[in-house]
Amino acid sequence: MAENIPSKKKSYFISDVHLGVPDYDSSLIREKKMVSWLCSIEQDAENLFILGDIFDMWFDYKQVAPRGYVRLLGQLAKMSDNGIAIHYFIGNHDMWVFDYFEKEIGLTVYREPKAFVLNDKKFLLGHGDGLGPGDPKYKFLKYIFSSNINQWLFARLHPNFALGIAQYFSRKSRISNGNFEEHYQGDDKEMLYQYCKNTLKKEHYDFFVFGHRHIAMDKDLGNNSRYINLGEWVKFPHVGVFDGEEFQLLEI
Repeated sequence: MAENIPSKKKSYFISDVHLGVPDYDSSLIREKKMVSWLCSIEQDAENLFILGDIFDMWFDYKQVAPRGYVRLLGQLAKMSDNGIAIHYFIGNHDMWVFDYFEKEIGLTVYREPKAFVLNDKKFLLGHGDGLGPGDPKYKFLKYIFSSNINQWLFARLHPNFALGIAQYFSRKSRISNGNFEEHYQGDDKEMLYQYCKNTLKKEHYDFFVFGHRHIAMDKDLGNNSRYINLGEWVKFPHVGVFDGEEFQLLEI
């Protein structure tokens, strides 16, 4: 069931900032840019939807927090304290977020796509990984990393060692080493596009908004429905904004 939430002001959308890669200096520049944008929307934002992979790697320990990102976390806490509703969807790079953001910052965390109604417009929101047909290898890996047993075992490792391992593999990804240039593969091969079309056969949504794909796009699905992908922030930062009537995908 769709959650009907207030939308007297604007709702903003962001995903795939991938803080932490490819190195400390460039990640810090990106973090400051994100914080600057968050400061700029404080006066007219009612909702902020974070659609995953803000961090290239995150793990919630019970007693310690991963080093860094104090500017971003402080700004999010400030916005939450001031009454802006912040909705955080887990991505494939930050799937080991548990309760830290909820308890310390006041975010609402989601692990699956969720429907919302904003000013009579129906949205389906999520990170986007694992949706649609195909890609059995990734879906199997997601199942392994989502295992409670594997999460418990990883938590037993000392943070210096555990996060060092995670960061090593994180820096091997395409987005962290800069050797990537995403291209739209066509409607018949794009899993998220297919997911949207198949979902529309069962239920209407005005907007499908996802991240994960690393291509900023706004595609007409027919029947007054649109698929928006928020892209990524390492090379081409974009955000989404909904003013109660229209949705815009904006380059930062």
